[in-house]
Amino acid sequence: MQTALRSSRSSTSAAALNLHLHPRQWDAFETKATECLYGGAAGGGKSHLMRIAAVVWCSAIAGLQVYLFRRIRDDLIKNHIEGPKGFRAMLAGWEAAGFCKIVEDEIRFWNGSKIYLCHCKDEKDIYKYQGAEIHVLMIDELTHFTESMYRFLRNRVRMVGIIVPPEYANRFPRILCGANPGNIGHLWVKTTFVTSGQPMELRLMDAGEGGMLRQYIPARLEDNPSMTEDDPGYERRLEGLGSAQLVKAMRWGDWDVIEGAFFDCWDARRHVVRPFVIPEDWTRFRSGDWGSAKPFSFGWWAVVSDKVRTPEGIILPRGALVRYREWYGMLPGKPNVGLKLHADKVGEGLAEREKGEKVASGVLDPAAFSEDGGPSIEERIRKGSGYKVSFRPADNKRVTQRGAMGGWDQMRARLVGDGDGNPMMVCFSTCVDSIRTIPVLQHDKSRPEDLDSDMEDHAADEWRYACMSRPWAAVKLEPNINDNKSGYRVPGARSRGADALTI
Repeated sequence: MQTALRSSRSSTSAAALNLHLHPRQWDAFETKATECLYGGAAGGGKSHLMRIAAVVWCSAIAGLQVYLFRRIRDDLIKNHIEGPKGFRAMLAGWEAAGFCKIVEDEIRFWNGSKIYLCHCKDEKDIYKYQGAEIHVLMIDELTHFTESMYRFLRNRVRMVGIIVPPEYANRFPRILCGANPGNIGHLWVKTTFVTSGQPMELRLMDAGEGGMLRQYIPARLEDNPSMTEDDPGYERRLEGLGSAQLVKAMRWGDWDVIEGAFFDCWDARRHVVRPFVIPEDWTRFRSGDWGSAKPFSFGWWAVVSDKVRTPEGIILPRGALVRYREWYGMLPGKPNVGLKLHADKVGEGLAEREKGEKVASGVLDPAAFSEDGGPSIEERIRKGSGYKVSFRPADNKRVTQRGAMGGWDQMRARLVGDGDGNPMMVCFSTCVDSIRTIPVLQHDKSRPEDLDSDMEDHAADEWRYACMSRPWAAVKLEPNINDNKSGYRVPGARSRGADALTI
């Protein structure tokens, strides 16, 4: 285990590097995986691992090119270049002895190896690396990156003409990433690395997934004793983040908890119900968000006609929306990649799914009604359905303006529910892509009242259209002189004290 580190030391004691990794970090350093995610909880030693690995591998393999990424350049400098454990301090002895040289965002070694310190603030910045030959790709805070950015950079990972020592055979080229739960990349990182296999499991991926040997190595604060030694109060600060959900994510690396979730009111125990038979007298309608290269999303909704109780015991008040079916046009196993179905085929699929039902109306993404020298998408859907399915343009208002309630606030209000804590919007457990995508959506950093549309937001948009088609707001209780029991009534509703029917 120490051989690799010894190889990175000079015989000159002044220039010797004391490189140390803890057991879990060693797991990531020595793994046979060529596509590895390390981390989960905060304080697991992700950044330190990457710096050590980059230096050791560059020392051992002449001509190696390591690309280390952070999304923001300032974070790259503060986290990896400067500071008591940054590259500048770590390599000071070697630089003085002439074994390496730090030139702006590049570290050059005596044997021709290089560490490139890179950043991709905007999506378009990835094209700066279109011609790069990346032997080792390292991405710190992978959840800050979009899936398309990662896939593009992974495509540049290749190695030709580099002699690899026997102890590193079949382990290069390679990818090593670190991440915590949360941020815009939470969903795709979780799907790609965390939930698609067991922790520590080695999985050879197919060509569509890069064809590399993939592994997720979970790490917590306990796996990095140096953090406790250097900063004894760090654990208490993690426990004091203020939100129990945030503590689970950052202290314990819980990927089922979302830091900074746009719909922080989402609770699967309240909003996801087992399927039940929809009563015939409930009004049904559909909503849709069009997509081709990206997934489309269609949902079927029923409006509760009178207060009922679900099999789980959840009370659904009159006017609540129940999503009882969805059709999400995603390529199997490829999150956020659409089926590229023609609109007429989508219309045919909609009609097939509604056979025998009476669906009163439908709302669809307004962009689907535009005509650019030919029939609109909506018209082609209608034709493909045999004119059995039709839509009107959905209200596309996203945020509240001048007192007019926007779609996100409508959706949030329904999720929060009425004054008794009953949700006004639920979905069947069979609506798997809504359940998968909506809870992890994040705020737009430049416009916090809106969500980040770079994420997989298609189902959420379609839920928003449904909400705007049937506006709802929590009503205030009014004095009711005719009700001596409660003293109050809810306008437009029957007695608040009435028992709910059970379905």
